[in-house]
Amino acid sequence: MPTYKQFPLADTAEGLTEADILTWHVKPGDTVTVNQIVVEIETAKAAVELPIPWAGVVTELHVEPGQTVEVGTPILTIDVDPGGAAAPAPAAAPASAPAEEEEMKPLVGYGSKTVVTQRRARKGAAPAAPAPAAAVVAAPPTPAPVAPAPVAPRGGYVPLAKPPVRKLAKDLGVDLHSLTGSADGGVITREDVERAANGSAAPAASTVDSAYDPATRERRVPIKGVRKMTAAAMVQSAYTAPHVTEFLTIDVTPMMEFREKLKKSREFAGVKVTPLTFAAKAVCLAAKRTPDVNAVWDEAAQEIVYKDYVHLGIAAATPRGLIVPKVRDADSMSLKELAVALTQLTDVAREGKTSPADMANGTITITNVGVFGVDTGTPIINPGESAILCLGAIKDQPWVVDGEIKVRKVLQLSLSFDHRVVDGQQGSEFLADVGALLADPAMAMTY
Repeated sequence: MPTYKQFPLADTAEGLTEADILTWHVKPGDTVTVNQIVVEIETAKAAVELPIPWAGVVTELHVEPGQTVEVGTPILTIDVDPGGAAAPAPAAAPASAPAEEEEMKPLVGYGSKTVVTQRRARKGAAPAAPAPAAAVVAAPPTPAPVAPAPVAPRGGYVPLAKPPVRKLAKDLGVDLHSLTGSADGGVITREDVERAANGSAAPAASTVDSAYDPATRERRVPIKGVRKMTAAAMVQSAYTAPHVTEFLTIDVTPMMEFREKLKKSREFAGVKVTPLTFAAKAVCLAAKRTPDVNAVWDEAAQEIVYKDYVHLGIAAATPRGLIVPKVRDADSMSLKELAVALTQLTDVAREGKTSPADMANGTITITNVGVFGVDTGTPIINPGESAILCLGAIKDQPWVVDGEIKVRKVLQLSLSFDHRVVDGQQGSEFLADVGALLADPAMAMTY
C-alpha cells in the first residue's frame, strides 16, 4: 500500500526560524530521486536549494511560491511506495497516531538533524497532536476519509523563471502566474516581465510581495530575507560597538604599475588582479602586526578573543541585498591564490548562490565603494568583528613628489573599528601599515 512522507522545511544549519519559498522544481505527480533538488528557498542570508532524501512520487505541495514558512513546517508530501494500492495522501498524521521520529539524512545545504514538526491548526479547529516531521504514514486497510485537495500553486503550475527574473517581477509588481514564457520550455524572460509591466500583457490579481499604488505612485515591499537580516545586523552593530573611523589618502601609482607587470607575467596569465586583491593581501599582513583589529569583543564571556587566522569578509552588493562572504584563511594565501579566491567569491555572490556557511564567522572585512566612483565612506562594522576597511575610487589627482606637483593615482582609505577592542594607536598603526603596503608593494618584503 502507498507510504507517504512529509518533507519539512529544514534548518539550514544557520539557526534561522523561517524562509521564503522561491521556486518549486517539482509538481504533484512528478517522480523524484534521492537528493534531487525540489525547491529553492530564500533565508535571511541567501538562496538555498533543498534536495529531498527519498525517491518516490510527489503527491502534494503545501505552500506556494512567495510564502514565508517556519522551519519544521511540512512543505511537500511524497509517496515513497507508488506501486502500492491507491489511497489518498493524508494532509497530516492523525492525532491518534503514535509519535515517531526519523533522522533526516545529511543533504546539501544543511546537516543531519532530528526534527519533529506539526501542522498549523486551522482557525476555529481544535489543536491537533504533534505530527512527526518525516514520519512514515501507511494507508489504512479500511477506507480512509477523503483528503483535502492539494494546495497547488495558483494557476495549476509553477512559473518557470530564474531568480533575477523573479526579483524583477517583484520590483515591477508583475504576477508571473499571469505570463506565458517566450523562451524554450515556457521559461519566463526579463523581456516577458518588462512587456507585462509596460501594459503589453495584462497581469492577473497580484499576489507578489511588491505592491504598486497608482494613486500615490508609491511601491511597497515587505522587509524580509537578506534585507531584513542586514538591517538588524547593522542596527545591532551601530548601537553595540562604539565606532571610530579614521581616514588616509595615499599615492598608489606604484601599486597600479606593479599590477600592470603582473598582468603581463606568465604566472598570472588568466588571473584577475584588482586593487581589492592588493588590499586583501595588505590587510592580512598588517593584521599580523596589529592583531587587535582581528579580535572580537565577547560580551557574554567578558573576554576579548584574538584570532590566529584571518577569515576575510568581502562586502558584496547583490540583487538580493548586501552580503559578506568570507575568504577562509586568507592570511595563508599567496597574492595569486587571493586573486583567484576573490574572483570565485564575487562570481558566486552575483549569481545569488553564496551559501549561509560561506558568510559566517568572519574576522575582518573589506568594503569597496570605489567601484561606484565614491571617494570614501564610514562603514559599519560587521557583528562579530572589530574592524572594517573601506576602499575608495582610485583617481588621477595632483600629488607632490620630490617637491614637484605631478599627476598620480590617488586612493582614499577609511577604517572603522570597535573602540572597546582597538585603541586609537592600534587602529592608526594598522591603517598606516595597509596604506604603506598599497603605496609601495615592495614593503611586503619587510613584513
